[in-house]
Amino acid sequence: MSGSTEEDGVSGDRVSGDPVRVVIVDDHQIFRSGLRAELGPELEVVAEAATVDEAVTVIPSCRPDVVLLDVHLPGGSGGGGAEVLRRIGGAAGPTRFLALSVSDAADDVVSVIRAGARGYLTKTSSGAEVTAAVVRVHGGDAVFSPRLAGFVLDAFGAGVGETAAADDELDRLSAREQEVMRMIARGYAYKEVAAELFLSVKTVETHVSNVLRKLQLSNRHELTAWALSRRLL
Repeated sequence: MSGSTEEDGVSGDRVSGDPVRVVIVDDHQIFRSGLRAELGPELEVVAEAATVDEAVTVIPSCRPDVVLLDVHLPGGSGGGGAEVLRRIGGAAGPTRFLALSVSDAADDVVSVIRAGARGYLTKTSSGAEVTAAVVRVHGGDAVFSPRLAGFVLDAFGAGVGETAAADDELDRLSAREQEVMRMIARGYAYKEVAAELFLSVKTVETHVSNVLRKLQLSNRHELTAWALSRRLL
């Protein structure tokens, strides 16, 4: 996947050919085994953990690139994945966290993002989708299952001044560019945007490049943060 994805030049893909080192944190051994088997060769699972306490021991010792973190975990003080993030804090170094949960409840999404996760996928995601999301999170993107970004918007909404500023910035974008921008910021893949808007993938890529240039942004992560902060999703 490295160097050949449709998001090349936008998502900050890895320049090294080394696999992304991953720790899976989930209390169901069968799910961990199944997920490990479904992940692509771009990833290397270096460790697993089943509880909050195991996670806060394993993650700092392994120093993985990305942690796939369930939201509901036994152990600790009952705070689940968000507690793992809070307890590890700076000890994780450059490690990034991607929540992966059966839950799509707003409270779960917001709590783990507030604690420091870079994105949130539901367990309906395929192995290929999880693999792509891990690579993107490692590259600096924020990744959400479609339609979950709205929960984050509600929690991190902008004030009146920022909303007014967003109106001026949106004037730089065509109507089609605004449609593409919102879908990309919500975490949709280029192919999904193309199918939804009846465009070619190449046309979507062109629109995204134009959006980033006009808004003076560098990648999808910055675009998502920009859109969320201005209540545009």
